[in-house]
Amino acid sequence: MRKGPSKETPRAWQRMLSGRRLDLLDPSPLDIEIEDIAHGLARVARWNGQTVGEHAFSVAQHSVVVEEITAHIQPDLDPRWRLAALLHDASEYVIGDMISPFKAALGVDYRTFEERLETAIHLRFGLPARTPTLVKKLIKQADRACAFLEATQLAGFTHGEALEIFGAPPAGYGLRITPQAPTEAQGRYVQRFHTLSEAAGYIVEPSAFVTE
Repeated sequence: MRKGPSKETPRAWQRMLSGRRLDLLDPSPLDIEIEDIAHGLARVARWNGQTVGEHAFSVAQHSVVVEEITAHIQPDLDPRWRLAALLHDASEYVIGDMISPFKAALGVDYRTFEERLETAIHLRFGLPARTPTLVKKLIKQADRACAFLEATQLAGFTHGEALEIFGAPPAGYGLRITPQAPTEAQGRYVQRFHTLSEAAGYIVEPSAFVTE
């Protein structure tokens, strides 16, 4: 008798270079490592790679700039919220960087998955599961400011177009962006993570490589 199609549950986990197996539907903080995040984000291109330069502008490099802009806007910001700014796109090490219009088209299911993964990341690194609203607004402001700089310097937008879409960057902040090689962006991201974690009083011990 001919067998029908297999009804096995499709694989819903991803194996990371650390050896961790991250359940994509129910991510556990115990399976999240900063080295995996940094490695992934350094290889995820902003603007779907449609930028000038020898290297793509990575989410890892973007995240470091956003944290810097956040501190420029509010210099007395608590280190843990600066850490939250650095990690604001950390979920993209699994789901990639989707442009905002596509996220909107995918709808609420995508948002739910993204929020679940963000919660696990925050818990792993000693942050509250939910970022306070005022801090989220601050990080979003910095995120949009960084997008303005990227748009005008790397992605071919005119100043007027970027101003209309993203708004103006904060007064007194200027940066000439040079996209970094993945290994450089990865190293800088990890370095900044440990600096902010230590300042926030949360030390992340390096994990042993998991083989099972």
